Amino acid sequence: MDPDVPLVVPEVNPAAIAGYTKRGIIANPNCSTMQMVVALKPLHDLARIKRVVVATYQSVSGAGREAMDELFTQTRGIYVNDAIKREYFTKQIAFNCIPHIDIFMDDGSTKEEWKMSAETRKILDPNIAVVATCVRVPVFISHAEAINVEFERPLSESEARAALKKAPGVTVLDHRADEGYVTQTEAAGEDAVFVSRIRRDPTVEHGLNLWCVSDNLRKGAALNAVQIAEALIERHLQKKPATPKRKVG
Repeated sequence: MDPDVPLVVPEVNPAAIAGYTKRGIIANPNCSTMQMVVALKPLHDLARIKRVVVATYQSVSGAGREAMDELFTQTRGIYVNDAIKREYFTKQIAFNCIPHIDIFMDDGSTKEEWKMSAETRKILDPNIAVVATCVRVPVFISHAEAINVEFERPLSESEARAALKKAPGVTVLDHRADEGYVTQTEAAGEDAVFVSRIRRDPTVEHGLNLWCVSDNLRKGAALNAVQIAEALIERHLQKKPATPKRKVG
């Protein structure tokens, strides 16, 4: 991760865009990191996050068209009793979950998990400890995340819910009833980061759990890039009106 290249999520760290002058480059973060920091930012502003434990449920579209084709082909094959062929994924993806995204690193984590940790600290706060388990699931579009957050100070469920409802880019749908939450299928085609299942974690002094879902192809890639471009133009590239010359005499 190049320290001279700003990693930007406009709802979270728009000021970082100014760093584009060092290399002439602005980077989009990883799509799983992106949706998480959008949800965490308003909570961090209220109570300062100490630690995040996140398990992701990432759709196959995050791995490209070939991955989506493999899920489709394997699913169809199971219904007609064809042999399962693996060409892209390391394990069968149809009706299965694979806890392996990107290459394995020396400490046993995958590069996807490392990116979530390193990028969250760069975008949100270098003092936040992050541990991730990233899982590929048999869903075509949208990533989901189960996020456990530990804070420095108390933060109630109602305070968190209110802050998230006001946050840019976030939609809260959190009812403790059947259908009172957002799933990956429902998030597909939408721009928002959806947050549901907000609840207290009784195992730590100041902890909350939440469920976060977003379309990884929209907010996780295209929309964020457009938002960066808009902010760059508005803040740094728009020509300032010429100062009228003062008349002498």
